[in-house]
Amino acid sequence: MYLRYLDDERVAISRGLVRDTSYIHKFGAVPAMSTSTTGTVWDVNDTLYPWSAFANSSVLTANTTASNGSAATDDNGKTITIIGLDNNYESLEETITISAGTATTTNSFKRVFRAFTSADNINQFRVSTAAGTEVLRVNIGLAQTLMAIYTVPAGYKAYILKGTASCQFNGDATGNLHVRYGGSGAFRVGHTFEVSGAGGEYTYDFPIPIELPEKTDIDVRCTMRSNNSRLTAAFDLILINQNGTGER
Repeated sequence: MYLRYLDDERVAISRGLVRDTSYIHKFGAVPAMSTSTTGTVWDVNDTLYPWSAFANSSVLTANTTASNGSAATDDNGKTITIIGLDNNYESLEETITISAGTATTTNSFKRVFRAFTSADNINQFRVSTAAGTEVLRVNIGLAQTLMAIYTVPAGYKAYILKGTASCQFNGDATGNLHVRYGGSGAFRVGHTFEVSGAGGEYTYDFPIPIELPEKTDIDVRCTMRSNNSRLTAAFDLILINQNGTGER
């Protein structure tokens, strides 16, 4: 049985055995979406992700913030690693160290879609652009962002394999996988779903994966129909490097 799993193409991709091919698992959760409100499934309640904040690339500043919104220094000395894309839409990752409750990147980011801390965070880590728009948040004790968003890097194509969503038991929501092809123009609905806590998790396996070109933005959004609730969403992508050979 072990050998059978090793022969699975998905395991080969995970092990880095398929040249020019990699995978992305994106997962997000909104702590409590208000009834009759639409928002992105990320770490901030009742808020659409602020894509417009990246009209231009920007350095980013992290601040540690107590639950009441005041500045806090309990996380001094810890690091936060920010993952996204640079001004050319190429992969960019930078780790910064919190001092006096704050830290700023050296690099400028055009997109961000994940961050994690070096240890459990006592306070929130809020990361903002130079203009002051919050684009990342690590909620208390999680040490990791929960963001159901992603942007396909330059030189790659992405293929959506699977999507899931869930809602706490007494909640009920409608959701859409919004896609902005090539990173410009309007976000369009690429997939739609309904989710009810009483009904269990929503899951969809794409029988033919949807192809997404480079620079495409993905944003999972939900509208809560009843009972303020926690929502989660996740999707799995295969990335193909268009500049490679594609051989195994």
